[in-house]
Amino acid sequence: MRASSPDIADPSAEPFASEGDHAACRASIRAGSRSFYAASLLLPPRTRRAAYGLYAFCRHSDDAVDEARPGTSAAAVSRLQARLVRVYAGEPADNPADRALADVVATHAIPRALPEALLDGLAWDAAGRRYETLSDLCAYGARVASSVGAMMTLIMGVRDAGALARACDLGVAMQLTNIARDVGEDARAGRLYLPLRWLAEEGIDPDAFLAAPAASPALSRLVARLLAAAEVLYARSEAGIGALPAGCRPAIRAARLIYAEIGREIERAGLDPVSGRARVPGRRKATLLLRAALPKTSADISAPCLPETAFLVAAVAAMPAPATAPGWWDIAGQVVRVLDMIETLREREALARESAP
Repeated sequence: MRASSPDIADPSAEPFASEGDHAACRASIRAGSRSFYAASLLLPPRTRRAAYGLYAFCRHSDDAVDEARPGTSAAAVSRLQARLVRVYAGEPADNPADRALADVVATHAIPRALPEALLDGLAWDAAGRRYETLSDLCAYGARVASSVGAMMTLIMGVRDAGALARACDLGVAMQLTNIARDVGEDARAGRLYLPLRWLAEEGIDPDAFLAAPAASPALSRLVARLLAAAEVLYARSEAGIGALPAGCRPAIRAARLIYAEIGREIERAGLDPVSGRARVPGRRKATLLLRAALPKTSADISAPCLPETAFLVAAVAAMPAPATAPGWWDIAGQVVRVLDMIETLREREALARESAP
């Protein structure tokens, strides 16, 4: 067992996660999130491994709540919260994602408030919470998406408040895009995320819509409004991408471009997210991955933090930075990097074949 504090495990102790654990996390992401997996291949190997561990725990948590039997979602969240306590106590549960997360939070000094925020968002899902205003919806996005963006920023070695604020902008933007894309799918599952005030302004009764979800001009206007809000945040996020290490920028920009393109696909489908689910074609994703490598003029990184995400930035400011990562003399690490680069080239070739007509 590692020595620990209430907020972080000891980063100097032996790692919890084995090579098999890391392989399991990678396989989980490849199967469950192809868009993120494709973008992740652009990350430096050390960062990519940590990202897989983080995302595996996040995906596992999301699935545990979504797939819980009726009436048991709250209990599923409670179990996840107990597992997170164990992660920070240095006693992770017997699960590859938990062991990988224990290493990630210790190595990168990730404050407990960040993954706790994610679980809070899942608890809101379990309770069937609805959102009155766009600000309320952004508060939800801060928990289920910006928390992950902030953790990814720390994994990439950046703790600057401006960069974190922009990462949080990107998280909320992606979540707004997800909500716009999944309106019909969510409604058929009895879930509603669209702001209730907007629905009232368009004359849409929430319960009637859930009972019989259907496309309409009023719904299209509402979806367009949601995508416009996301677009503002996508534009703001670009400055944060420019603050990341050069080797990390293409992957994060690729994720930003692919998610924004989902919004374009919704528009091409007539702003009808009920009849079908917008997807970015493989060939278009490949083009966006290439675009992500091009330099981009950054916006102002000092734009104010969203009030709904400020608590995440403050939590990082209160946590001391981790020790410096191993340098060029880490021969073993360099060998792993070379081998991983070879594997990455193979993965990119496979994705290119899958995208080909």
